[in-house]
Amino acid sequence: VGAAGLAVSALSHQPLNPFLCLPSEADPSSSALDVSVAADCLAVRSGGRSVAAALPAEVRLAPSSTRGLRRLPGDGLHLRMRLRRPPPPADLVHTLRQSLKPQKSYVFYCQSCGDVIVKDRKFLRVLPLPSENWSALVEEWCCHPNPFARSTLHPQQDDCFLGDTFFLLNSGNVSHKSKENTRVICKRCRTMLGETASADTIKCYVTEVIIRPSEESFSPIPRSQFVQSMVAQCLVELSSAKSTFRFTVKGDDGKIYILIWLLNSDTLLVESLGSSSSHGVFTMFGDTFMPSSGPVGTWNAVKVLYQPCIKSRNKDLADAWEDDIGVHPLKFPSETCMELLLILGLSTISLPPSLRCMNSFQVRSSCY
Repeated sequence: VGAAGLAVSALSHQPLNPFLCLPSEADPSSSALDVSVAADCLAVRSGGRSVAAALPAEVRLAPSSTRGLRRLPGDGLHLRMRLRRPPPPADLVHTLRQSLKPQKSYVFYCQSCGDVIVKDRKFLRVLPLPSENWSALVEEWCCHPNPFARSTLHPQQDDCFLGDTFFLLNSGNVSHKSKENTRVICKRCRTMLGETASADTIKCYVTEVIIRPSEESFSPIPRSQFVQSMVAQCLVELSSAKSTFRFTVKGDDGKIYILIWLLNSDTLLVESLGSSSSHGVFTMFGDTFMPSSGPVGTWNAVKVLYQPCIKSRNKDLADAWEDDIGVHPLKFPSETCMELLLILGLSTISLPPSLRCMNSFQVRSSCY
């Protein structure tokens, strides 16, 4: 972490061994170090300077469990200790399926610029779609030709169908269609919102549209925060519903951009600015994830391993994953796939060098 920061990563609410990394600036080889640990704070003193990191009220450390203190060149100080926190609420992840209800009026906004895409729309039916590879599974299950081969799912005027990474609407509800191609484009900022699925159906991606009840006003969300939050929600929901933990991230051009392996979905990330006089603080997520007030930020996060697949990188592995029925495909606009890859890369380089990779995969935590 940065010159005056400290990061804590822990799992769920059980007593565990979280990893803490102290800034390398507080670890000069020529000075003695004094590391003190209390239930609510950790501090390092060296050469008359002090770096302290407070923890939020719900997070507590067990000082007697401290172990593994060591110095790694280029990393700083590493140590492990037990951490405790209250059980997280059952509705920790607010999914799209939970946010859209029938018989309630909604407004759909372009996430990038806030332009209204669908205004005050009340759906009579809000229904989940089957998995994208359901047709292939039917062929495995049936001993006769697929009886649904010619069947299509088209929402009517008052329907909204929810997929893994998108929702389907009747095209009569949306005016932001491009006449030149099958893309659905925001009229104001020209961002791709989705694509036409048929003559009367459009597909909008969850990473491009913000949905709010009609009585609520629109409030912008930083792009990087929104993208990683929505992708993390997709990973958590699919891993819970389908017991799948490996994913291919595909663009609307059909290419695989990223391979993602979900390690856990109950990580707690705590980031503290500390009390150092240094002003060159670099945070794990940049300004978009800084708390609005106070020295400590806390987020629920997923921890993933990933491999980039652009420019034919990791092609053999990507081909193997694509043919593996245990790997779930996630489709987003190609531009969003590149944004996600950049977000993953920026998070990885914010970690100490010794923690950036596991085998051949790179490590990343995404907040939601």
